[in-house]
Amino acid sequence: MARLPRFVLPDQPHHIIQQGNDNQLIFREDEDYQRFLVWLKESAREFKVAIHAYVLMPNHLHLLASPSTEEGLAQMMQRLGRYYVPWYNAKYVRTGSLFQGRFKTSLIDSKHYFMLCSRYIELNPVRNGQVADALDYPWSSYPHHAGVKPDPVVTDHALYWALGNTPFQREAAYIELSRPALTAEQMTTISSALLKGWPLGSEAFKTDLQQKAKRQVIPAKRGRPFKAKPAAA
Repeated sequence: MARLPRFVLPDQPHHIIQQGNDNQLIFREDEDYQRFLVWLKESAREFKVAIHAYVLMPNHLHLLASPSTEEGLAQMMQRLGRYYVPWYNAKYVRTGSLFQGRFKTSLIDSKHYFMLCSRYIELNPVRNGQVADALDYPWSSYPHHAGVKPDPVVTDHALYWALGNTPFQREAAYIELSRPALTAEQMTTISSALLKGWPLGSEAFKTDLQQKAKRQVIPAKRGRPFKAKPAAA
């Protein structure tokens, strides 16, 4: 199936993934993660993109972000590449591309999938067996949401603020929300939409989105449509 053109809607959350070329490492040392986060914060600020959640894994990264313009995500990721890739190549005496093509993104239905997607991103190190507790992984936004360490990269979404009237209430609610592991079905739904560039949401959300966008944003049904209604058997 052909890949759908990237669809970005201003002021709506998007799930983004950028992978290392041929699954190679894109972060090797603490300094690499730290440098990337500095440039991520600067790039997001320059192009008016709100970063709601993130995780930096050794060979890929996830972001949950809302751009204020249609071009904001691409501009932010391009700036990141211009700064980080030459620095990384010089440090490790390598040449060539670091990332596997262009980043992939999925527009998120906030009402039904924002919190689920945030958990999917921040619990990645636990699922991969790198840590037993998400708080033990320093390169994600989970410590920020759990109230352990404020993160200047993060702009909290309204749905996070709605978890409680005080910081303590919000943090406790988010920790409790993150305790259950995602089901296999939830994992498949999120990853499939992301890797194929489909919106992630209810059928009503996707239908409404396609009508407003006046372009295809969901996969077409397979097979040729009937020219006429088939006769009943």
